[in-house]
Amino acid sequence: MLLTAFLAISDNFWLIGEDKTLNPKKYFIIVTALFGNGQSSSPSNMPNLKPFPDVLFYDNVKAQYILVTKHLGVTHARAVLGWSMGAGQTYQWATQYPDFMDIVVPFCGSAKTSLHNQVFLEGVKSALFAAKSTSSAGISQGEVRVSDTEYRLFTKEESSVGLKALGRVYAGWGFSQAFYREKLYEKALGFKDLDDFMVNFWEAWACSKGKSFVLFKYLHSSWINYSTE
Repeated sequence: MLLTAFLAISDNFWLIGEDKTLNPKKYFIIVTALFGNGQSSSPSNMPNLKPFPDVLFYDNVKAQYILVTKHLGVTHARAVLGWSMGAGQTYQWATQYPDFMDIVVPFCGSAKTSLHNQVFLEGVKSALFAAKSTSSAGISQGEVRVSDTEYRLFTKEESSVGLKALGRVYAGWGFSQAFYREKLYEKALGFKDLDDFMVNFWEAWACSKGKSFVLFKYLHSSWINYSTE
């Protein structure tokens, strides 16, 4: 089982291929999407479920277990693995269903979201909310809004503005100090200058994710609150 990171299923296919670690000629590979990412059950495809509930990795893993055992008839797997948020889910599998697999392979992830990572996520979340003229209600919380008003989704323009801001926030995390100091965005990636890189790499990257990132406020509850149970 390959457990996905924050993005859509297709963004996690880089490990799959006949010349890759996960060879489909050798393994039957199951890839699952996180609740709230726009492909699994999400506010965008379940508009009548208001408010959309906060979902933890525990809930995702329980649903994944029911999917593979009851609906696909799989009683044991060679491995459960994932990177980033997929790694967090992998740790959860190890504690929740330790006998289901031979091995777990979590990488580039942790068993608990650090305080530093929570601060980063607040910045990303706030970048989106600002485009909607609102703000974060706090760590692990959604947006500030009047309690007696119905929740309003992002408009198309708000989504675009928020996603571009989100991309710029992510830019400081996606690459290292050395990457920027050595101007590898020019030398290695071919961008003409830093502005070109910010607009045509980071803003373009964020906007290409569309609803997945607009739904960050739902996914972040899984990420920011994560601790192996």
